[in-house]
Amino acid sequence: MSGEIIKPRGRDAVSAQPGDAVPQAGTSTSEDIAAFVANARALSPHAPGAKGRLIFALDATMSRQPTWDMACALQADMFRETAALGSLDIRLVYYRGFDECRATGWISDSARLAALMSKIDCRGGDTQIGKVLSEARREAVASGVRAVVFVGDAMEENVDQLCAKAGELGMLKVPVFVFQEGHDAVAEKAFREIARLTGGAWCRFNPGAAAQLRELLRAAAAYAAGGREALLQLAKTASGAARLIGQMK
Repeated sequence: MSGEIIKPRGRDAVSAQPGDAVPQAGTSTSEDIAAFVANARALSPHAPGAKGRLIFALDATMSRQPTWDMACALQADMFRETAALGSLDIRLVYYRGFDECRATGWISDSARLAALMSKIDCRGGDTQIGKVLSEARREAVASGVRAVVFVGDAMEENVDQLCAKAGELGMLKVPVFVFQEGHDAVAEKAFREIARLTGGAWCRFNPGAAAQLRELLRAAAAYAAGGREALLQLAKTASGAARLIGQMK
């Protein structure tokens, strides 16, 4: 699939091009949940030889420009980390402005991802983490997702609704690695719970700390490409991987 941005396919869908948006999700029935779990298992994203797929989600609201620029520079490390483990595809998801949440297609080249990210500027607006989680669930069922990375510093949504969406990802065995910049207590409480419910991990990094974020992104990429065993191996030499594996169920 190309790296161009695409439009949503429903209230919860995320756009796959820099100009497309992600709609709000509706309420899932028990039948819906059973269906997406069955479909996701059939896809077997964790099976040997399966392509590693990682959703890389970023808060692109106004205050986030320095971190966006830093992430743009660091994303190549995720591809490098997985070179020896197998292929890695990354789907960028971001939100900004008024009700704008978009995504790229699956990208397997760091230069292509960097080019797309360089065209996106941060804009003022509220957080839209619920749309990110809904998109992750939709994509997990549609094509298989091994992990989700979310980088942000705030949470302005209903935490119970976010936890419900996180629980669905947990049923699909798609861990969310939440990397929080700064010390916002409200965000931390929500982020920790999202990580717990999905079987993922929550880690804090200091504002502007490129080295800390790099280690966390490398660890998440290793998991997406090679699963738990790859993360365990990396944890022997990398502190970021050790932080993640220490929290995962």
